[in-house]
Amino acid sequence: MDGRSAILFLIDDRYRTGRDVPLMLRPVMGVPLLKWLTFALSGAEVNRFFLACPPAFADAALACFPETVSVTAASDAELSDRLHVFLSTAPDGEEDVLVVTGPVLYLPGTRAEDQPANAVMISRRALMDALDEETVPIGSFLRRAGDVCTQRDGFFSVSAPEELPDWQSLLTGSVLRRLTRDGVEVWDMGSCWVEPGVEVGLGTTLLPGTVLQGKTKIGFGCTVGPNTRVIDSVIGSHSVVEQSRLEGVQIGANAQVGPFANLRPGTVLDARAKAGAFVELKNAALGADVKVPHLSYLGDAAVGEGTNVGCGTVTANFDRVEKHRTVIEPEAFIGCNTTLVAPVTVGKGAYVGAGSVVTEDIPAQALAIGRARQQNRKEWAIRNKQPE
Repeated sequence: MDGRSAILFLIDDRYRTGRDVPLMLRPVMGVPLLKWLTFALSGAEVNRFFLACPPAFADAALACFPETVSVTAASDAELSDRLHVFLSTAPDGEEDVLVVTGPVLYLPGTRAEDQPANAVMISRRALMDALDEETVPIGSFLRRAGDVCTQRDGFFSVSAPEELPDWQSLLTGSVLRRLTRDGVEVWDMGSCWVEPGVEVGLGTTLLPGTVLQGKTKIGFGCTVGPNTRVIDSVIGSHSVVEQSRLEGVQIGANAQVGPFANLRPGTVLDARAKAGAFVELKNAALGADVKVPHLSYLGDAAVGEGTNVGCGTVTANFDRVEKHRTVIEPEAFIGCNTTLVAPVTVGKGAYVGAGSVVTEDIPAQALAIGRARQQNRKEWAIRNKQPE
């Protein structure tokens, strides 16, 4: 991109499309068309945007821009004055500016015929002069004085909602190709899907069926997948997430998740923690080196570092009125098939016998056993044998 500024006109075309939002705000695989455009332009070093938008759609449109760019928004009533200020404050040496006049996608590097798109490059100074002449309509001036961007430049017009599914593979392919250029290994371009704005570190491997959404950030040297969905989560470097679902989660370095784990909002795993097979965590904090290997549910819980949580452990956190918190202090050992009835605290270094129901706090270094005493009744089966 020659310049570092772009002007985007979001046209209210609902009367033409018959939809409830303008075409540029229609989703492609859950992501508005405008977001695909702004993140692609940001990747091409456009860092200043001017958005001309009807007030009713301003909030939705502004949510489509990367947090790292500057955005100036204006409605039709204040368009000329605010646009003039935007152009006059451009960086020194910026001669041309990109103007998007309608629904368009930016797919750099995509081979296509030389068809015109809803975008032009125009002299910044000439556009400022035109704004000073109140009798010059901006639209006609852009058509007359701008250099039309074409598909060979990477710009593609979209004219109807029915066309959006046709762009899915090209959009996802563009994001995945950018990741591979940045040192990410993608095993199957056809089955992975990464939203614009997701960050993936050098040396990370995305296995088939990986879906990364929202504000997800993945560190260096991770392995994610297969068949894994990560939403609005942070995964530390050298961690492994296998066949699992994560939403609103923070994971430290060298952690392990899955297979078949479900990590829900508010969950935090510190370094080297493990949430293994068929583990569900909700608003749970696992300290460093905590192991929850399999078949457990921890909700509204804090687990201290070095603790081992046996399979089948459950925090009973809901009393039909309120949620209550369970605290497990460092270096504890929770036996298999334990139920921790919140609110309850397990002290540092304490042991809980397998099959226990814990309803009272456990002191540090104590052993808690909360189960009925075993009774063996000799020859009971013989005396009570049912007739065949």
